[in-house]
Amino acid sequence: MKIKKGDTILIISGKYRGKKGKILKAFPKQGRIMIEGINLVKKHQKPKKTGEKGQIIEIPAPIDVSNVKLICPKCTKATRVAYKIINDRKYRICKKCGKEV
Repeated sequence: MKIKKGDTILIISGKYRGKKGKILKAFPKQGRIMIEGINLVKKHQKPKKTGEKGQIIEIPAPIDVSNVKLICPKCTKATRVAYKIINDRKYRICKKCGKEV
């Protein structure tokens, strides 16, 4: 998976198309990511102590990584990611400007 936690992304398909956000958590084995403020689902939470009220909280649900593009911090465009190996070290490269992400 070429996208990591902390990257800024643009959603290219689905209900939230055109929105930007920051990745909170990545699930590489499932090929899914959780984005801040996107794909919020309501969760009913039981009261933990006696006398306390239950509540409904909104948490972000994961979406598929194929529905997003990375926003390059250098050129600020939505782009694909390439890898370049320099001195036995792997670097992520922006396909549009050619600079390191």
